[in-house]
Amino acid sequence: MRIHVLDRESGTLSQAWRYCVGTGRFELALRRDYQDSLALIQREIGFRHIRGHGLFSDGVGIYRPYEHEGTRGVRHAFTYVDQVVDAYLDMGIAPFVELGFMPAELASGDQTVFWWRGNVTPPRSWSEWAALVKATVAHLVDRYGLEQVRTWPIEVWNEPNLKDFWAGADEAAYHRLYEVTANAVKEVDASLLVGGPAISPGADEWMVRFAEFVCDRGVPVDFVSRHAYTSENPTLVPFGSYQKLAPATELLAQFALPREQLRGTPIEGLPVHITEFNSSYRPDNPIHDTALHAAYLAPVVAAGGDLCDSFSYWTFSDMFEEMGVPTAPFHGGFGLLTHRQIKKPTFHLYAFMARMGGRILARDDRCLVTRDENGRVTVLAWGDVSLSVPIAGQGAAFVLRSSVSEEAGNAWAAWKQMGQPRSPSRRQLDVLREVAEPARTHSRLPVADGRVELDLTLARHEVTLVEIDAVADETPPWWDEGRLRG
Repeated sequence: MRIHVLDRESGTLSQAWRYCVGTGRFELALRRDYQDSLALIQREIGFRHIRGHGLFSDGVGIYRPYEHEGTRGVRHAFTYVDQVVDAYLDMGIAPFVELGFMPAELASGDQTVFWWRGNVTPPRSWSEWAALVKATVAHLVDRYGLEQVRTWPIEVWNEPNLKDFWAGADEAAYHRLYEVTANAVKEVDASLLVGGPAISPGADEWMVRFAEFVCDRGVPVDFVSRHAYTSENPTLVPFGSYQKLAPATELLAQFALPREQLRGTPIEGLPVHITEFNSSYRPDNPIHDTALHAAYLAPVVAAGGDLCDSFSYWTFSDMFEEMGVPTAPFHGGFGLLTHRQIKKPTFHLYAFMARMGGRILARDDRCLVTRDENGRVTVLAWGDVSLSVPIAGQGAAFVLRSSVSEEAGNAWAAWKQMGQPRSPSRRQLDVLREVAEPARTHSRLPVADGRVELDLTLARHEVTLVEIDAVADETPPWWDEGRLRG
């Protein structure tokens, strides 16, 4: 059945998909490969904010207690913070600040998470914790200006409903942490944005009780946050895992849930940020490297902005060491890019979105159709579809099609055919980067009655972007292609 796309815009395309992207722990941003990867992401996609763990962990070195002449003090050092945030801003991306984890010398216990040992216990001194938060936020304001920092959301902790991320998953202790932290942020300036509770899937009741807590006690809250994943418990293998996935519509249901939960409460209408989402929550699941993954997430990225204010892909790069240093370039990491800037098919899903127009003409469960201010029509499709598309002008249209699938734009498939080299040679890296580019075809189609007829048949796990421009024909009258050969 052919879809007759009306020559009428049904709304603007939400930018929630590019509002934020995830990253490995904070100090990884000091590395060259990280900055090269982020620069590439920003050139071809252009995210607005970036969020990751570990701002207060020991590797960043902010909290520095000392003793002098019998007196104990604390110096707050921002050497690495300045280098990282400066680099972010130079690349056109700003922090989505996550406050965590606990500095070891401020921690009340020794429980840690990840290979890099982020401490997940409450502070032994709430006043020193508040001072750490206040000093850090005040430093950001002093260095970058209040006008800029008031646009950076500040999130309190990460997944406190999980025992791995917050000792005992103690909800009352998290509420205290949130209250102390939010008040410390607001002491710097009341216009700064603070929120939480950054819960993982499977703890939906935490959101309801968080709303009750902040309302009952009058605790500041400017947004709420949660995470979304669709994978079941893993089957583990050496250096990897496999998981069953729920349908992608489950991600959209999770995106929508906070607004439903807050309906009728005093904080109904607050912005909702999904500060992490992906299919699998493990950084060693091969699904992340595949063309299937791009096709699985395409309807989510196309429609998610109707349900929340942002949804942050976890993560932009495989430079991510929660389970240790990766043992191969393709290891199931979360990233849109591998180490050494090899693009995965899901990278191209986002790059395709970045080339879409801002005005929606049509959307269903197979495609999204938009138009930009110059009249260019774009079609993002993840299923077979036939379209009658309105186009300004008469005569002909130039059609550019870019695709990733099992066969095209799929460096993971090429890497497997190479024998899965764990340390690819320079030539192999060049080949992988080359085959990671989408397949591109072009054609010229007739425009009849202001319309182009488009039939898209997709390959297995294909995501395709079609860009349609009216042709302004400037061919000179003496042009004769039949005489090219003399």
